[in-house]
Amino acid sequence: MATNVNQSGSTGFSLPPVDVAWMKRDLLLFANSIGVLADELHFLYELHPSFSAFPTYPIVLSFKHTDQDVIDFYARTLAASAGKFAFPEGIPRPDPKRTVDGQRHLTVIKPIPFEGKKGEWELRARCLGVYDKGKAGMVTEMETLLVEKKTGEVYTKIVSSSFSVGQGGWGGPKGPPTVNYPPPQGKLPDATYTQATSAQSALLYRLNGDYNPLHADPSVGASMRFPGAIMHGLYTWNSSCHAILRSFGGSQPERLLEFQARFASIVIPGDTLVIDMWRTGKKVGEGEEIIFVTKVKETGKVVLSNGRAVVKLVGSDSKL
Repeated sequence: MATNVNQSGSTGFSLPPVDVAWMKRDLLLFANSIGVLADELHFLYELHPSFSAFPTYPIVLSFKHTDQDVIDFYARTLAASAGKFAFPEGIPRPDPKRTVDGQRHLTVIKPIPFEGKKGEWELRARCLGVYDKGKAGMVTEMETLLVEKKTGEVYTKIVSSSFSVGQGGWGGPKGPPTVNYPPPQGKLPDATYTQATSAQSALLYRLNGDYNPLHADPSVGASMRFPGAIMHGLYTWNSSCHAILRSFGGSQPERLLEFQARFASIVIPGDTLVIDMWRTGKKVGEGEEIIFVTKVKETGKVVLSNGRAVVKLVGSDSKL
């Protein structure tokens, strides 16, 4: 059993900041890649008088950094993990080969500008906690802020969790209880949205900066016992956010306040996503809480669970 373990689970250390940058073309590509439609032209046409970034765009910056060309995904991941997972004594270093995404929660603090110039923006990340889940594994929770350097202002906050299979049992804290947001029992969804994917969907989405070969090369997927290449989990995450913003927020980016979901299963290119959404009536700040579940139509399998958004509804009754 490990000794000298911080029993609060919060290691409290920060990672070196990462420079990030983007331009209008990146915003256009992102919107196209997550299924934004032609009648939402303000996300798709840079000369539109209301041109805007889709509000979850910052989620891709931890992959993109300042790149405008493709990168070696494996080389970057190995280099990053050497520093990122240098945990204090008594806490195991997560093995990237056994670590999977758990959940992502994004809070919009300010809308990002159309262009983020190199040298002016950075991601600041810190470890919120490392939790021992016994033989099953270990949970690591991180907070990442998108910050404008010259002002120190925070534009987006992202809290993410990852699960390292089989790396528990080191005597650490179990962590706080998980907060779950199940859909209401016996109530039909207030809205349902269908999003088709194609064989090209992952090949397009990867151009946002996530060049993991798993999402392009069928042989890589087969080596991991998948049917072939699989969709990015964040494609499904972002597409589900689009469904909610379109259904309840009139596709107006300033109406999205929070968005989260837990990754539950894979999506295969060509699958059809079905996003079922429920209004809870619960007010959260200026918005209302929306609970959602994303499934694959062809199999009924849940691919995103614990889905929750906070949206400023369009109109007092928000009729769809």
